[in-house]
Amino acid sequence: MRQEGSTVVNPKRNLEKSILINKNSRKSKLKRKINYIKKNYQLYLLFSLPPLILLIVFKYIPIGGILIAFEDYNPIAGILGSDWVGLKHFQRFLASPDFMKLLMNTLKLSVYGLLWGFPVPIVLALLLTRVKSERIKKIIQLVIYAPNFISVIVISGMIILFLSPVGPVNQFFGTAINFMAKPEAFRTIYIASGIWQGAGWASIIYTAALSNASKELTEAAVIDGANIFQQIWNVDIPAIKPIMVIQFILSMGGIMSIGFEKALALQTSLNQPTSEILATYTYKMGLQLGDYSFSTAVGLFNAVINIILLILVNTTVKKLNKDEELGL
Repeated sequence: MRQEGSTVVNPKRNLEKSILINKNSRKSKLKRKINYIKKNYQLYLLFSLPPLILLIVFKYIPIGGILIAFEDYNPIAGILGSDWVGLKHFQRFLASPDFMKLLMNTLKLSVYGLLWGFPVPIVLALLLTRVKSERIKKIIQLVIYAPNFISVIVISGMIILFLSPVGPVNQFFGTAINFMAKPEAFRTIYIASGIWQGAGWASIIYTAALSNASKELTEAAVIDGANIFQQIWNVDIPAIKPIMVIQFILSMGGIMSIGFEKALALQTSLNQPTSEILATYTYKMGLQLGDYSFSTAVGLFNAVINIILLILVNTTVKKLNKDEELGL
């Protein structure tokens, strides 16, 4: 406590007053927002109710179907009328001779795809920011974004056509190799085509983040004599690091969720040793053979592994970057 003229100043009391004023202002703002929502509730219902209904119908209600994995499901008896068998189908899958092959094929496609595919959009974004001409930049963006809008089935048909024994690739090299019949070539074809299709579109988020990077820092780095690689490492990479971390966590969380459409479309009886993954196996067991309970158990196993990986990666990133508060 100190005295100024005839007024006694109490710092603690002033602090308490400022805290109280802030609390009151927050409460008044919250009250105004609540009153506004009450007054215009029809508008909020109009815009929020349809998405909420769609979310419940297509995301939450189907969760009840997970019960099939613990039953000998009978379509006539229904989910509630089928016999409960507990973990029988999970034990059957884990004891299956195909379990390790399916798991390793899925993991190899996912991990190799992540290792090779994750840096490509970042490199593309870094290169695009270095293009000075807006006209040339737009042309490049149009070219690299376009494959994302081609259907997976169309992409698969193009791959089969180009890599057939009489396709353009074999004609260019003067060979007659059937690449789709080689198990060792399947992963390379799958991953390379995936990078070509999705890398350009995935670079958009990094390009947007780089547009907000500090121009002053770049100019300072140039004045200090930093070359282009030093500028990228010290200015551009820190600007997109939070986006990179979030994208990596999300990618790791979906590492087991490979879409079965492309794998199934490119699959042949000859490349099946490497092309048969959990997603295609689930599709065949469920829709082709009608073993709904077993296929649901395999799908649930896949989802649980995804959740575990997501939690582990997110926790690890948070521990490694405590000061920067990165992670989900």
